[in-house]
Amino acid sequence: MEDLELPRAAIFDLDGTLLDSVDLHAIAWHEAMIEFGHDVSFEQARSQIGKGGDKLIPVFLSAEQQRDHGKEMEEWRGNRFKTEYLPLVRPFSAVPDLLRRVRDTGLRVAIASSAKKDELDNYLDIARIADLVDLTTSSDDAEESKPAPEIFEIVLKKLKIEGADAVAIGDTPYDAEAAGKANVRTIGVLCGGFQESQLRQAGCLEIYPGPAALFACFDGSLLAKRT
Repeated sequence: MEDLELPRAAIFDLDGTLLDSVDLHAIAWHEAMIEFGHDVSFEQARSQIGKGGDKLIPVFLSAEQQRDHGKEMEEWRGNRFKTEYLPLVRPFSAVPDLLRRVRDTGLRVAIASSAKKDELDNYLDIARIADLVDLTTSSDDAEESKPAPEIFEIVLKKLKIEGADAVAIGDTPYDAEAAGKANVRTIGVLCGGFQESQLRQAGCLEIYPGPAALFACFDGSLLAKRT
């Protein structure tokens, strides 16, 4: 009989998964769009949070507009977020508890985020998990952000494992799409604001309200199931 094995790594998204930050990012993007003359509502911007700027901006700007002021607008958005909204970001309940439980099970912990590197470092401190994470990747490490699989592929390469040996945890369809392209199974959480049907359609195999619920149901989750 073939031995059954646990996953070897858990790969977490940050925004909307471990941190209550999606609305704040959406506000910053909405304000940036308006500042540069684009009629993009908060709701429209929010529907794209989870992507990096390289994937979000083309949804609203033409190729000519991107060449003209896309980079400037993204920099404006980044500065606006850091000065006005980063201080308001808070972690969801039980985030350190969940990551400790993952580590106690013997899994390595990685972060695969579409955030910028400087934002990511701040996030780890805000969530009180800097000492619980084995490695991180950000949008700065990849040419393409989610839903492209590159960020997950970089994590797998650094961990020296195959996609089937990992489980991703994310709050958006873009997390699940990116992970699926890297052959990584995904657990979805609803705390980022996407509907369960959207997450399942994108490929999430399990859905939980948030990190605290995943922590409470850990033993029955993909993170503890042998394959």
